[in-house]
Amino acid sequence: MGGVSFRNDGPLMVTASGREVSRYPLVLRLLHWSRALLIIGMLGAGWWMTRLDDTVPSKYGTFYPTHKSFGLLVFGLVVTQIAIRLRTALPPHAAAISIWEQRMSTSVHTAMYVLLVAVPLMGYAMSSSYSQSDGVTLFGIPVAELLPKDDARFAVFQWLHRVMAYTLLTMIGLHVAGVVKHRYFDTRPGSDVLPRMF
Repeated sequence: MGGVSFRNDGPLMVTASGREVSRYPLVLRLLHWSRALLIIGMLGAGWWMTRLDDTVPSKYGTFYPTHKSFGLLVFGLVVTQIAIRLRTALPPHAAAISIWEQRMSTSVHTAMYVLLVAVPLMGYAMSSSYSQSDGVTLFGIPVAELLPKDDARFAVFQWLHRVMAYTLLTMIGLHVAGVVKHRYFDTRPGSDVLPRMF
């Protein structure tokens, strides 16, 4: 039977075959899944609300302020996660993973973290620079707007926010595809000992 054992360097999950699979620290796993759920929700809500007619009262009265608040929350979670990762010894790549797969994984993860910081910042820049903006709030708490009002810059930030959000969605798709491949389709010895986020 599978289970969990512990060593000085952290928890290990023991699979039914008796293999020990290293796991990420609990705090990183909690942040990972909290962030993942929020981001999927944010991407879906962002796509949906921008397609609402401007005459719908809740579009700017409820959906946009809520989207901004959760965007700031995601930004805070990502910065916290990055800070913890930089101070935490993480499980290494399994030896069974090829060099190109390791490089691909590193590139996708790096791109995701860059975008997870940049997308909320572009959203903030949009709200801060737009002349007709109602401001930026964190669940009702006003957040200082640091950029001058400039609708030309707003248009650039809006474009960057959209492009980066779709790029982030692509990176998430690649990440999920990689996890599924390694977990269920790789048959090389040792391919089932990748570090796990659950």
